[in-house]
Amino acid sequence: MEFKKCERCGSFFISNSTVCENCTPKDTLEKSKLKNYFESENYSNTINSISVDTGISEKNLNRYLENEEFSKLSNKLHINL
Repeated sequence: MEFKKCERCGSFFISNSTVCENCTPKDTLEKSKLKNYFESENYSNTINSISVDTGISEKNLNRYLENEEFSKLSNKLHINL
């Protein structure tokens, strides 16, 4: 395990994850919300619009879309990260 700074809140913690234990449930909820958003037929292809539609910050959207889980989707949408 490594000493890291949480990508979400900035606190320091020891783990193999990129977010602290307190932020993990928030990340999980937002990723689920993002998946549901992209399953709908009416979604935008700009970070700003997706942020407004989902309530997820642009910082976290960029972080999620760089993730392998969403990388194919971000390429498909032509989102520039």
